[in-house]
Amino acid sequence: MTPRITLAVAARVLAQVGRDRRTLAMLLLVPALLMTLLWWMFHDLPVSPFDELGPALLALFPFIVMFLVTSVTTLRERSSGTLERLLAMPMGKLDFLVGYALAFGLLAAVQSVIAVGVSVGLLGLDVSGSLLLLGLVAVCDAVLGTALGLLVSAFAQTEFQAVQFMPVVVIPQILLCGLFVSRSSLPSVLGGISDVLPLSYAVDAMRHLVGSSSAGAVWRDLAVVAAFAVAGLVLGAATLRRRTP
Repeated sequence: MTPRITLAVAARVLAQVGRDRRTLAMLLLVPALLMTLLWWMFHDLPVSPFDELGPALLALFPFIVMFLVTSVTTLRERSSGTLERLLAMPMGKLDFLVGYALAFGLLAAVQSVIAVGVSVGLLGLDVSGSLLLLGLVAVCDAVLGTALGLLVSAFAQTEFQAVQFMPVVVIPQILLCGLFVSRSSLPSVLGGISDVLPLSYAVDAMRHLVGSSSAGAVWRDLAVVAAFAVAGLVLGAATLRRRTP
């Protein structure tokens, strides 16, 4: 991997996304808008569960948005022949994937700042931990979605197929991450599966920040999420094809 080439790929992706205003708006604003919708749903209830559900969904929304956008965008690069032309140059697959991860990671950082700012500053989400650490966890969750999106795009032949991976890769993680049932209350088999799913640790990290847990617990969960993101990028480089058959 060559840093100069990797940064050039990241700059190209940022320029490309910047020209697509609808995609840019989706990346930056959708998580904050969904958090606002969640707050509005519970606003008139005597006891609002927003503080209980908000942290988990603050982890979920960036993950889902980045997964969808990244998987479709990468597949479009391959099916249009752009990836084949890029890889014909002195550029490795890891340069391509890390460049994408850097570009979408930067967008994820902006996205997370907006979502956290709206949730805490405007909607009153109660956070006992560090806001800076809360933003970092949100960024890592979004980068995880980017890495998994890059990985699954290697196994799809059309953009529709890329979207079809969401019920396979994303929805089981949503069901088992502790959002609906505490992970400790899951049946033993499902609890074991939950323990090896990255989104479980992303949600745990968010909840530790809102609760009274120490920062050490947050960093441990964050390290697991980061490890899954790196593994996703490495596997994506190993499985990435130049073009769609």
